[in-house]
Amino acid sequence: MPQDPAVDRVVPGTPRRLGGDPALAAFPARAPGTRRWCFADQLGPHFLDRPDQPVLLIESRAVFARRRFHRQKAHLVLSALRHRAAELGDQAQFSQVHSYAEALDRVREPLSVCAPTTWSSRDYVLRRPDLTVLAARGFVATQEEFAAWAEGRGRRRLLMEDFYRDNRRRHDVLMDGAEPVGGRWNLDHDNREPPPSDGRLDIPGPWWPEEDEIDEQVRADLDRWEADGDVAFVGDDGPRLFPVTREEALHRLRDFLDTRLGAFGPHEDAMLAGDRWMTHSLLSPAVNLGLLDPIEEVHAAEQRYRDSVAEGDPLPLNSVEGFVRQVMGWRDYIWHTYWHFGRDFRHANALAAHEAVPDWLADLDDGAVDAACMSDVLGDLRRDGWVHHIPRLMVLGNYALQRGIDPLAMTDWFHRSFVDGYDWVMIANVVGMSQHADGGLLATKPYAAGGAYIDRMSDYCGGCRYDPRKRLGEDACPFTAGYWAFLERNRERLAPNQRMRRALQGLDRLKGLEEVVEQERLRGTEAI
Repeated sequence: MPQDPAVDRVVPGTPRRLGGDPALAAFPARAPGTRRWCFADQLGPHFLDRPDQPVLLIESRAVFARRRFHRQKAHLVLSALRHRAAELGDQAQFSQVHSYAEALDRVREPLSVCAPTTWSSRDYVLRRPDLTVLAARGFVATQEEFAAWAEGRGRRRLLMEDFYRDNRRRHDVLMDGAEPVGGRWNLDHDNREPPPSDGRLDIPGPWWPEEDEIDEQVRADLDRWEADGDVAFVGDDGPRLFPVTREEALHRLRDFLDTRLGAFGPHEDAMLAGDRWMTHSLLSPAVNLGLLDPIEEVHAAEQRYRDSVAEGDPLPLNSVEGFVRQVMGWRDYIWHTYWHFGRDFRHANALAAHEAVPDWLADLDDGAVDAACMSDVLGDLRRDGWVHHIPRLMVLGNYALQRGIDPLAMTDWFHRSFVDGYDWVMIANVVGMSQHADGGLLATKPYAAGGAYIDRMSDYCGGCRYDPRKRLGEDACPFTAGYWAFLERNRERLAPNQRMRRALQGLDRLKGLEEVVEQERLRGTEAI
């Protein structure tokens, strides 16, 4: 690959390559004597080298004109950016412009920026001769640490579990010397319980932020831009549900630790129609905006656990470990594999899925859907711009996987529709984990499941017009029938996967397989 002159400018000498791409050079760590350009997902104090460092904030309207984002996502990002500008006062130069270039071209002093979180943004900053690009922040492991870990694997495949353990050792999290607290690294087996039979979790509801005059101005601007035809949105407007300042983010973190952490683990994979928040922390939008440093979340949870042990009333370790694993295990792993697998990873399509995202899904039209699970999840997403990880994976992602929807199109849909969705978040999560389009680099088998799984892990099926036990007929569950049609369509592609052997053998014993396949072919991606 040709040498990128921007890399030589940013890092004198010969930089170490990560993933074989100049955009992943070993950037310097600090540049305290510069004005720091902070992107809208770099809004916390850990993105500055000193508390009084001058800051550049840029609000680019072009970002919202390019894609049809969820209305609440646009509101959240703009509100967070404007709140940060208000907090910093004269310390920040705040530019509200059409494009980044308009603001950057006006700056007449040294500028630095922490490496952005997407390929396109890194390419952009590396092309600018007036920018010093620093190492990325906002994640637990550095990119060099991950590269060293991955290289040390040799020919062994990358596994999130092994990376997670390495991260815990390096940062001494939930460790007793060289061993994990409790003697086990992963307590996920204890966290797979279905929802309570009465449909209720005996925990307080989450804390909610209050909107202010900045939110009012954001709402007025979005209304005006939409009325002028400059932008278009999907989903409902407010009220704002997620933090936009560090103070709000810390409040939500404390609220989770105080009221929900202890109950988090057992039902984290369950779904309830009447409780869309359940035990979840609702912290992902705040940490993805950079308002919280993930390592401080982890240390706060660990400290709460150790304090509870000292007080003689220990929090359940499976809940604490489950939260820690989400933050410094899965979130960090998704970030690093985004870069490790390279630019072309987004175009992977191992299962040859080419269907378009249907209009009812693109528009979050829950009223067009009869299936109780899909209607409820889409309604929550339309209203809130957020649902937790199991509805994302086992309802929305499972549907797209079964119906053969193009994985890159689904990635774009997830990115635009979720308030915590960013390119680095969704490429690995959707292309890799959810749609198995990478052929098994990220997950060892497809996350495909029939209606029986949804019935076991939720309370959706009892009042649904579809029967999760049926695969043929007007009341056949689209997920149950779709599962078998998916296996038949991908039989040859999945045959080499040893973990799919039993499921594929089941195809040959299934009565009426041809009728099921034809029924689902005719159904296609019509609203279920």
